[in-house]
Amino acid sequence: MTSHERFVDGSGGAGGPTAAGHGSAGPRAAGPGAAGPGAGGASRPARTGTKRWLVALDVDGTTMREDGVITDAVVAAVRDAEAAGHEVMLSTGRSESMTVPLLDTLGIRPTYLVTANGALTLRRREDGSYEHAHVEQFDPSEVLQTIHGALADAAFGVEDEHGHFLLSGNFPDDTMTVRGEHVPFEQLLGVEATRVVVISPGHDTEDFLQVVERMGLHKVSYSVGWTSWLDIAPEGVTKATAMERVREWLDIPRSRVFAAGDGRNDIDMLRWASTSGRGVVMGQAPQDVVDAGNEITGGVADDGLAAALDSLPR
Repeated sequence: MTSHERFVDGSGGAGGPTAAGHGSAGPRAAGPGAAGPGAGGASRPARTGTKRWLVALDVDGTTMREDGVITDAVVAAVRDAEAAGHEVMLSTGRSESMTVPLLDTLGIRPTYLVTANGALTLRRREDGSYEHAHVEQFDPSEVLQTIHGALADAAFGVEDEHGHFLLSGNFPDDTMTVRGEHVPFEQLLGVEATRVVVISPGHDTEDFLQVVERMGLHKVSYSVGWTSWLDIAPEGVTKATAMERVREWLDIPRSRVFAAGDGRNDIDMLRWASTSGRGVVMGQAPQDVVDAGNEITGGVADDGLAAALDSLPR
């Protein structure tokens, strides 16, 4: 953060202020009318006197704790923000099947959802279900072969637009592996993917970052997670590109966008929001993520997201 940036509680950091302020590979739209709100995506008007904000929330490490819990304080803050007339939505690296069920816990029904780190945008239908509004896909063969040659013990996952994973190598047990299909590495090549995941258990995070940088990956967007976890998306596709598309569809000004995140896959989204609006970084985020935002709040264990959401206009 720089001198114009602030903490959510209104305090300034060292040297900071003292008051808080309130084309890519394979794009495809889902049929006629998909480039706008449409019948099922009609936006909700804000309450009289409240100017509507577009609120984009990362899931893991922001809305949800590491143990998979979304606290009552965060749920209440999310619901209150939506009740105030703001467009509150999730923007996550998760697949569709791991994102939509969270809406029941949060008690919200956003017009749009961004999943797969921006490669898949969902739009709510009239019946409350979600359809694909925009899909970005790519052939990951070249990048997979490059990484496979550099990381002999890596495990690979390729996700398609339906959230189905093809897996090669040893992944930790989680929802992805339960739903995924284990195949030989060669079967990953040529698949139309929205997202590729690579893990390398033999590296710590900093070492893994250096290995990835040395590989010089081209024609893709990528980010490294908290551990030796690499997320790869189609070239030029990030949470920020998807959120800007949603913002245009909803016709909300750039000055009224709010994004909250904690990971390196949130950096572009935080920069996007910080340009004219609010890029809120969770307190436990690494320094390169902190640098991308213009506000910092408490950590996920301290319900930092709730504090940030409570500062939205009512």
